[in-house]
Amino acid sequence: MKKVRFIGLDVHADTIAVAVAEPSGDVRSMGVIPNRPESIRKLVKKLGPAAQLRVCYEAGPTGYVIYWQLTGLGVRCEVVAPTLVPVKAGDRVKTDRRDATKLARSYRAGDLTPVWVPDAAHEALRDLVRAREAAKKDQLRARHRLGKFLLRHGRRPATAMTPWTQRYLTWVRQVQFEQPAQEATRLDYLHEVDHVADRIERLERAIDDAVKTAPPCMRAVIEALQALRGIALVSAVTIVAEVGELSRFTRAPQVMGYSGMGAREDSSGTRTRRGGITKTGNAHLRRIAIEAAWAYRHQPAIGGTLRKRQATLSEEVKAIGWKAQLRLHARYRKLLGRGKCQQHVVTAVGRELLGFIWAIGVTVEREQRKTMSSIAA
Repeated sequence: MKKVRFIGLDVHADTIAVAVAEPSGDVRSMGVIPNRPESIRKLVKKLGPAAQLRVCYEAGPTGYVIYWQLTGLGVRCEVVAPTLVPVKAGDRVKTDRRDATKLARSYRAGDLTPVWVPDAAHEALRDLVRAREAAKKDQLRARHRLGKFLLRHGRRPATAMTPWTQRYLTWVRQVQFEQPAQEATRLDYLHEVDHVADRIERLERAIDDAVKTAPPCMRAVIEALQALRGIALVSAVTIVAEVGELSRFTRAPQVMGYSGMGAREDSSGTRTRRGGITKTGNAHLRRIAIEAAWAYRHQPAIGGTLRKRQATLSEEVKAIGWKAQLRLHARYRKLLGRGKCQQHVVTAVGRELLGFIWAIGVTVEREQRKTMSSIAA
């Protein structure tokens, strides 16, 4: 029987602390190596053969570079969720060596939870949609700075108008201050608002181009998810980039748990106590689901925009989209009628929306696999 060695890596930008858990029960530190491809190659050669090694490290800012390098060397590697690593009560000493040793020991015991590692296409798309999300946050900050600056000096439109429309921006450009310092401030804030708007437009064009060149299966899921009300192109791309293949989840509640929208629970004996959502999941997916859920407060209908998005989709996908409208709107009305807070109601609707997202993803991915099989045959 081959002896498997479990290796824990505490990865930093320049260094990697290494620890090995032997099959015999010994766990020992191997010291610190530079975070360089040649150093990792030497480590694998020293501890090998590669087929008998099991390596893990925590997900973090260093990404998946080490994962891909180890996988290329024939080593089985897993990236684990740092928030789910067991922590001993009362342990107040934290060093790189101790962290690597703890990872190796916990990995051998099976106490670690691996995360999904995106392939090159999903990772590239995820970087792009996250760049757009960062730009949207910057836009909100820039607008707040300019709006509060004008409000602080009593500058308001003479007639009511919706903020940040073209009409509103035209008025802002006509505002003048007597003090040169204040005028320079206004121009700087306005320039930042225009700059961020151009940045978002540029990123959205890049997302359109990325979808056109994406793998066929990914592109098919992105198009199918737009059959749901409240989910347009950017939202669909974000879901696919953050989740990957939806069929990797066997049940819809697993997607809800992945997003951190499962309910907290503190039950003991005959007492059952549940709270709000856990928020221990993918925050980007959770944000998209809750934003889309607001659309289901309206009566079920197929408008012109939604009909256009559904034009090329299968009847099965359209049926799921319509079922989602009927159920989620009824759910919204029912919970609201029971006196629930609107934000809590929308969160509950968003959690159920993830179930319909999972259903569409599984349906389309199954159809794509059948198509690919028939072509290969």
